[in-house]
Amino acid sequence: MTATPHLPLGTHLLADLSGIHAESLRDCDALEGLLRNAAIIAGAQVLHGHFHSFGPGHGVTGVLLLAESHISIHTWPECGFAAVDIFMCGAARPQLALDTIQDALQAPHCQLQSVRRAPPGHP
Repeated sequence: MTATPHLPLGTHLLADLSGIHAESLRDCDALEGLLRNAAIIAGAQVLHGHFHSFGPGHGVTGVLLLAESHISIHTWPECGFAAVDIFMCGAARPQLALDTIQDALQAPHCQLQSVRRAPPGHP
């Protein structure tokens, strides 16, 4: 039996979310829970996560390693801004993860870039 090769085909979303209430961007534990929930809703499997708060009143940086790739967030509460990076391969649905994050943060503005990730010549 020949193994089917795993192709690195996926979608990479880069989202700049703005207009967010500052308190929503300072809580490290809440942001980790949000990203974990977003990954599950998108059909991804969380392997590991690491989140760091820069102290009271400051932002958070965090990343979830997924079987399908990753989700990361970097926040600037003083600007009401979050940079979100979602890369998922296979059957996972990154747009569902982004919708979940944007809704939970009540972000009225989203500037989105979507990049298709595949080897040259892949359909």
